[in-house]
Amino acid sequence: MSQENSVEALLEEARLNASIPPPAERQRLREAANLSRAQVAAAVGVGRTTVANWETGHSDPTPPGRLPYLKLLKGLAEIYPDTAAAPGPDPVAALFTDEPSPAATQVPAAFTAAQTLRGPDGRAIEGDPGPCIRCGVETTYQSTDGRPLHSGAMCQPAGTAGAPATEPVPSAPAAPVTPSSPTPARVPSRPERRARSAARAQADVSSLVARAVQEEAERAGGDEEEALKALIKRAIDDVMHLFNETRATGRYDYTAYPALPDILKKPSKKEPDQIWEARPKFHHPGYSLRAPGDIKVTALDVNAAYLSALKCWLPIGKLEHSTGTDGVDPKRSGVHLITPAEWAHPHLPDPIGDRDEPGALWVTNATLRLLQRLSGPKYGLTDAPVIHESWTSGATENFLDALRKLLSAARDEAISNQDMLTLEYVKAMYSKFISTMGESIHNREMVRPDWMHIIHSQAYANLWGKAYKASAAGLDVVAMMGTDELHVTGDWRQVFPEGRGVSQMKVKHSDAKASGEYTVGTVG
Repeated sequence: MSQENSVEALLEEARLNASIPPPAERQRLREAANLSRAQVAAAVGVGRTTVANWETGHSDPTPPGRLPYLKLLKGLAEIYPDTAAAPGPDPVAALFTDEPSPAATQVPAAFTAAQTLRGPDGRAIEGDPGPCIRCGVETTYQSTDGRPLHSGAMCQPAGTAGAPATEPVPSAPAAPVTPSSPTPARVPSRPERRARSAARAQADVSSLVARAVQEEAERAGGDEEEALKALIKRAIDDVMHLFNETRATGRYDYTAYPALPDILKKPSKKEPDQIWEARPKFHHPGYSLRAPGDIKVTALDVNAAYLSALKCWLPIGKLEHSTGTDGVDPKRSGVHLITPAEWAHPHLPDPIGDRDEPGALWVTNATLRLLQRLSGPKYGLTDAPVIHESWTSGATENFLDALRKLLSAARDEAISNQDMLTLEYVKAMYSKFISTMGESIHNREMVRPDWMHIIHSQAYANLWGKAYKASAAGLDVVAMMGTDELHVTGDWRQVFPEGRGVSQMKVKHSDAKASGEYTVGTVG
């Protein structure tokens, strides 16, 4: 490229950067041109969820998609100029009325760039409820200049302003009044406002799930198999959109692309990194299928094991190196190089899993926490592991909890309605969310292999806890495999609730054991 062309390219980029429209205007331009987010994403070389983040203000355009995206916006702005500031009803006066004006969806240009007011911890600050300056629907969150404003992506879609997503909270009975002393309207309490916001968010996400299933079912002409293929194909983009929706009012900002230590990098595409996830493959040495006997064993299945494992301690920033126990703290998480103590309980699975090579190994914080509990005074089952070094960051146990609850609710509703299509779609969303959050070409929204390993390990730790509970109740654990399979003797229903809920267990059926039950004999 010549020097003159290089200068022109820099000037063009500077012009575009100087005139980048605010998030709401980005969405307006796309919708004015009748373009889908998928079309824009394909044109600028990013994912559909990335475009959604740019339009909701959750993130700003970044290279390599930034420049082509700004060029597209500039061209659309020339074709579809902003007419929201045209003469009409006073938009400021409408902010002080209880009912949104008919022009609520025409957002004044001065309001589209408004930003959410956040505290020192990064959490959106609530105030008195009022109609949002963008969509007209009541919100308790505020803009930086004190006006009501939905945080991030929680504004209602155009055309639904003024329509509450949930039933209003009942007001207290009004006291008798006289014309000269009107009673002021009752302001909902903070718990009521939070409950209403949570209910509205739940309704919004449930409608997103239901709409996706309906769209693909209609496209497939009622063919559930084809509809399911389409839903699984779009599951990653859809679950990332749900994740970003739950982060709109989140308390913590996180690092989606931290610099990774070498232990978390794959040496090649076919080779894994160095983290040991403690996958168990346990068989009780006192029982055998080959030995004659009539001891009944039931194979149990843990429902939605990975979905439950989203409740775990995740590092939210860049991992920092430490030696010894310096990086080990209840409020930190990451990966640790440890030497585990010997496991001397053959009737219980080794919490570190089945290893061929003894010695030090890298484990996740979920595995370390399990080992620390088992070496503590409550259990006293083993000695504490020796910790050599760690890569950790400040952590929270609730980072993915909102997403977990929303997907769990959608799963429960699908089970209640016997809606297998939605059930499999939800399963694809949370399983692919976890499996692609590492170094995956299928999800470019984040690279957190540490999260993936921690969630996997948390699922194994949860299963170990169920095995211990069964053993403590007098059942023998005959086998434990993967994240969701537990084989026990005796009356398991006295220990675990039966059902398909995430806190329940069910009999595991397979081609080899249609009933989920089989018999074993004892070994001398």
